[in-house]
Amino acid sequence: MAEARRYGAVLRAWLRETLPAAGNARRLGVLTLVQSLGLGVFLTSSAVFFTRTIGIPAQRVGLALSVAGLCGLVCTVPIGRLADRLGAGRVLTVNFLLAAAGFTAYCLVDGFASFLVVACALAVLETSAGALQASLTDALVGEAERVRVSAQMRSLFNLGFLGGAALAGAAIAAGTPTALYATVLANAALQLLSVAVLLGMRLPAGAGPRAAAAEAPGGVLRSAALRDVRYVAVALVCGALELYHPLLTVGLPLWIVTATDAPALLVSGLLIVDTVLVLLFQVAVSRGARTPAGAARMLRWAGWALGASCLVFAVSGGHGALLDTAALLGGTLVLVLGELYQASAGWGLSFGLAPAGRQGEYQAVFSLGRGLQQFAGPWLMTSLVVGAAATGWLVLAALFALLGLAAPPLVRGLEKARARTEPTSAPA
Repeated sequence: MAEARRYGAVLRAWLRETLPAAGNARRLGVLTLVQSLGLGVFLTSSAVFFTRTIGIPAQRVGLALSVAGLCGLVCTVPIGRLADRLGAGRVLTVNFLLAAAGFTAYCLVDGFASFLVVACALAVLETSAGALQASLTDALVGEAERVRVSAQMRSLFNLGFLGGAALAGAAIAAGTPTALYATVLANAALQLLSVAVLLGMRLPAGAGPRAAAAEAPGGVLRSAALRDVRYVAVALVCGALELYHPLLTVGLPLWIVTATDAPALLVSGLLIVDTVLVLLFQVAVSRGARTPAGAARMLRWAGWALGASCLVFAVSGGHGALLDTAALLGGTLVLVLGELYQASAGWGLSFGLAPAGRQGEYQAVFSLGRGLQQFAGPWLMTSLVVGAAATGWLVLAALFALLGLAAPPLVRGLEKARARTEPTSAPA
């Protein structure tokens, strides 16, 4: 009985830490759950839907999605600047409305050309949505709580994504075109539900659209943040460390099935372990990233942890099912630690290093590092992990460690440059 009460107390403490407080933070949590549920449904079923239901060959799907990813990168910064002018909430509302139309349009695709157009349009909306939501979080909860709330959002995102993936699995198991069309239309409906959640949020005084006089020259198409070279460098380092994602979803599965004696079922098992651990510990780990200096140290730890995980993965090939499985599980646990550090540091740096009133633009620039990783990561993982085997793991380990070491001096240099220029001019 006493042990049950103790476990109950631990669970209640975790829920208080992980669930957002009442008000706008909780509404952000609901928005995150709705969005992640839709993303889980769609991403889990999209490959089957594209190839089997609407009949696009797999190679052409890959080509279209790569082109779409580039479109998203090109358009993210102008959309971020537009959010600074009009307010992130307004732009995000339009984003979700257009996304609902875009997912519905997938049901009307009848060839590669129309598929490419819809994929590019949705990539622009999906790539910009992350920066818009970060800017909205800053406006709604303020400087003191934005890192903590972002961590809560990530925990809730994982929970919603798991639910969406389970629903998509049921549709794939059914195997009928109707079931797969239903997954796409369900995501469209969830975009409309996101609009309803957004309309229920209340912006505090002073958090609305930025005054035109405060805008940098050049309108929405010319970005001062892109000319802030030190900020861009920090963004690229942070984005490159996010290579853990294609490592976990592309490199590691290929390594397991081609170079180890571990069962193929371990691929999904490790993804579940990763998702659950992020859900449990992201908020707690984020406490050290609420200042740029703390976030920079955490980014260094992320590089070391991710590098160490690669060294563990390198020894997991050809030693029998039991030993290989143990090594893969151990490497995944270390990787999750680096993932938690990297995500927390990204929030601390992207928020803390952005000038006041320009979160939309600077969040968009910060997301470019993530976008480049998403574009190049799968190719890099297949080249190193599959093509170079153990040597590839060593190269990745060195890359992660060097990126982690680079983070603190880059952040210190940026803060010193800001201290010199802020009394007289805005950063450029």
